[in-house]
Amino acid sequence: MGNGNGALEGAVVAVAGAGGAAGRAALLRLAEAGAVIVASDNDPVRLAEAVDAARYAHGGATVTGEPVDLLDLDAARAWAAETEKEYGRIDGMVHLVGGWRGSASFPQTDLADWELLEKLLVRTVQHTSLAFHDALVRSDRGRFVLISAAGAAKPTAGNAAYGAAKAAAEAWTLALADAFRKEGGEDGPAAAAAILVVKALVHDAMRAERPNAKFAGFTDVKDLAEAIAGVWEKPASEVNGNRLWLTEKP
Repeated sequence: MGNGNGALEGAVVAVAGAGGAAGRAALLRLAEAGAVIVASDNDPVRLAEAVDAARYAHGGATVTGEPVDLLDLDAARAWAAETEKEYGRIDGMVHLVGGWRGSASFPQTDLADWELLEKLLVRTVQHTSLAFHDALVRSDRGRFVLISAAGAAKPTAGNAAYGAAKAAAEAWTLALADAFRKEGGEDGPAAAAAILVVKALVHDAMRAERPNAKFAGFTDVKDLAEAIAGVWEKPASEVNGNRLWLTEKP
């Protein structure tokens, strides 16, 4: 698929949270597949570095970056509207906004962690899905992709806030999938909302920092990027409302 002649060729894909390691890998893979990428992150420096890396790796690829406050629904709507106006379509929203807080035990859970994670992991999903819904329905290959964690299905005592936030994000995304299903009518959904589930992510810098660590069950960000691109390779009806596991089910 790397020669840019597949399902992503010419597709316009927005990537939220593009400045992290997973975002960088996703931008590289989507650019390789021939997509037009509109990236955002709350860190302008990291965003610029990720955009430059994708442009450099794939000369001729259209990759742009814009800091967007995804905690502001109006800002998210404006981002979607401007993107569709400029490129004439939007074929994807990849949600990579992350964050983690944990505690040593359940009673030691700090509800300030929930306050933060609810914003990062739930509110940004709500705002991006509401902002991009209409454009994705108008597309002939619209995809909303949420990255979730196995902890949403089996939360641990010290990860109550994180697991609950991820579970809420999944439920919201499944509601979006139901909307796509209903809007598709008898023909089935034309757009799809899919959930990619990982245990945790690992990248080259992490391995370099901890050369003896096993990272058992972790998903490399390059493999995650491959799975993200793969969501466009399957019919909407096959991926809509489904959890696609990249690690063992708990």
